[in-house]
Amino acid sequence: MHTELCIDASLHRSPRITSVGGLAGRQTGADTVHLIGTAATPLGGDTITVRISVAAGAHLEVRSVAASLAMPGGQQRHSSAQWHVEVGAGASLIFDPEPMVVVSDASHSVVNTIALQQDSTLWLRERTQIGRFEEASGRWTSAMRCDVGDSPLLRHRVELGNGSISHDALSAPLSMSSTLQYPDDRASEVDLRGGSVRLALAGGGSLTTSVGRLLPPSDSST
Repeated sequence: MHTELCIDASLHRSPRITSVGGLAGRQTGADTVHLIGTAATPLGGDTITVRISVAAGAHLEVRSVAASLAMPGGQQRHSSAQWHVEVGAGASLIFDPEPMVVVSDASHSVVNTIALQQDSTLWLRERTQIGRFEEASGRWTSAMRCDVGDSPLLRHRVELGNGSISHDALSAPLSMSSTLQYPDDRASEVDLRGGSVRLALAGGGSLTTSVGRLLPPSDSST
């Protein structure tokens, strides 16, 4: 199944939402949209394309009502998603969906493409968990590309699960929480005990990443 969802926010009007497939959006506040699953997706072989546009001067919050499950299909185990985010001049976006859970034997990949302006504001969090209770054989890959105007801000890629670069005898994390914040002038900081690092980006902003066995229950929204 192929799913497409578009959310278009402009100043002085409600967000416009169009969708086909297994994912929809519902306006739950003046500037808030919650993502809602309308069918079991992603299954192996499924593709998802989401476009979020926040026009100049507008504000938008995108959240979800529940965690998503990536599951293997009858013929294929891999599914994929592409998220295209554009935040205009003087506009702001908070993007904070519930985690993606990649169940046993499933594989899911995500590509995030983000375009900002110099005076845009962004708080974007991505969370994933490999496996449900006592499952550990799923695999997840995420790539993030973010530009401010014509200048690159971030190029980032993470893999989790069996067969991934991060899965070895020394460390095999099964969960990740990653937050991209722009602007942010805080210095870089490393928490070895907590398994997290905040990286100050050369173009402004920060990327905070934490990995572990399980997502912490206290990993609450902004």
